[in-house]
Amino acid sequence: MPSRWDTVSVDGEPMRCYVNIPDAVGPFPAVVVIQHAGGVDDFVRGMSDRLAGAHFAAIAPDLYHRDDPNSSDDPLTRMGRLRDVTIVADVNAAIEHTKGLPEVEADRIGITGYCMGGRVTYLMAAKNRNLKAAVVCWGGNIMVPWGEGPAPFDLSKDIDCPVLGLFGEEDPNPSPADVAKLDAELTNLSKTHEFHSYKGAGHAFMNEGRPSYRLEAAEDAWMKCVAWFDEHLRV
Repeated sequence: MPSRWDTVSVDGEPMRCYVNIPDAVGPFPAVVVIQHAGGVDDFVRGMSDRLAGAHFAAIAPDLYHRDDPNSSDDPLTRMGRLRDVTIVADVNAAIEHTKGLPEVEADRIGITGYCMGGRVTYLMAAKNRNLKAAVVCWGGNIMVPWGEGPAPFDLSKDIDCPVLGLFGEEDPNPSPADVAKLDAELTNLSKTHEFHSYKGAGHAFMNEGRPSYRLEAAEDAWMKCVAWFDEHLRV
């Protein structure tokens, strides 16, 4: 599965997207993969590669493209500069690019993301009607707006695709109380969703490069993620 970097224009500025297409005969359903605070790093590229291995085209936009490329700021500082209005513009541009790829079935696009990417996944499920499925992986700060405008949570009524949530019970952000609040809101709104929280797991429990990695939870979460996209993108 050869990977590549595509360049997409957002408001006249270039944004790189990591792309991996399955090594088989397409076209394929696609999944837009949203970075965590570390950017489109080894973990995010690795998860994109795994999705390609499961026969989904995977596209991961670099949401830090507005930053100075020579910046030495730490990931949390970089993440703190992001604003919802530009995030939505960036991800919409990535989705449009994905729809235009000859290897992709344009009407079968999903989204997933990790940590801040889980938050963005929830946000975009409410903002883009082209998305047919969403998988939120330990998305924190969903109740908090980044910049002006409503928080993703306040847009829950606009979610138009099935949402899978994968969380750790020992995660402080999102906490079990946060997860319960999200679950209750989506239930009250009659939104199709399914949440799973793993005992003994905290934040980033699927990231093999961190001490927080939990093998059993990670394997089960991955299986559920692929099954969710199989169900909702291959129909």
